Amino acid sequence: MLVFRYDKSFEGLLTAVFDGYTRREFPDLLLGEADMPPLFFDEIADIYTDTEKSTRVWNGLKKRMSETALYMLPEVWLSELPEVDMLLFRYIRKTFDSKQSIELNFGDPDVMELTKIWKHVSKERLRVIQFVRFQKTSDDIFFACIEPEYNVIPLVLNHFTDRFHDQRWLIYDSKRDFGFFYDLKKPVEVHLDGKQWDGNGCLNDQSAAEDEKLYQKLWQGYYSSMTIKERINPRLHRQNLPVRFWKFLPEKRK
Repeated sequence: MLVFRYDKSFEGLLTAVFDGYTRREFPDLLLGEADMPPLFFDEIADIYTDTEKSTRVWNGLKKRMSETALYMLPEVWLSELPEVDMLLFRYIRKTFDSKQSIELNFGDPDVMELTKIWKHVSKERLRVIQFVRFQKTSDDIFFACIEPEYNVIPLVLNHFTDRFHDQRWLIYDSKRDFGFFYDLKKPVEVHLDGKQWDGNGCLNDQSAAEDEKLYQKLWQGYYSSMTIKERINPRLHRQNLPVRFWKFLPEKRK
C-alpha cells in the first residue's frame, strides 16, 4: 500500500496529483500530516504543497473540463466529508487519462458520487444566503453567526460583497471557528474568541448596538403578523427551513 501524506489543502491535493504522475505511481490512501498511518503499508511519501505544481494541474484541468465541472472540484472539497480527497484524486486522474470528457458519465461511481456531493454543497450554500440574519454591533458592524453543515462560507462571499458593498459586515462560522470580515474593500479571514455572542449567535448587551433588540422585536412582530395560522404546515416548514438553522433566526426566538 502506497500512502501520500500532505497538508490537507486543495493546493496540496493538486500537488499530490502532479507528484503521482511524476512518480508514475498513485496512492491507495491520502493522509493528513497529523493522521495515523494504517497498520500495514509499503511506503509513505510526503507531499509538499507547491504552487507551481498545483497551478500546472489546475491549468491542465481547464483544458479538459467545462467551467462548471472545473469549479465543482473546490466546492466538493469544501464538503469536508471523509475521504473526499481520495474521491477527487480519482476523478482528476480519470479526467486526465480519458480521451473524452467524463463529466456526464454517471455510470462511473466516482462521477456520480462527486456530482451528488456537489449538489448537497450547492444547496447548503443557497440556504446560508437565505438564512443569514445580521445583527448590528456597537461599532457599526453587521454581524451574523451560523453553523453550516459544509464549509460554504467562502462560497457566499461574492453574494454578500455585491449585496452589501457599502456596509461593514462579518459572517462567522462558529462550528469551524473562523469567518470573514468585509472592511468595504474585500473580505478578510478572521478568528474570534466567541465571547461576544451566546450559543444561539445572539450578541451580548455589550457588543450589540443600542437599538438592535428593538429591531429584532420589530422583525419578530412582522414575521408573526404575516403568518396565516390556518395555513401552517409544520412538516413543510421544517423541510424548507431546517431546524438546525432555527437557533440563529431572531424570528424563531421567543
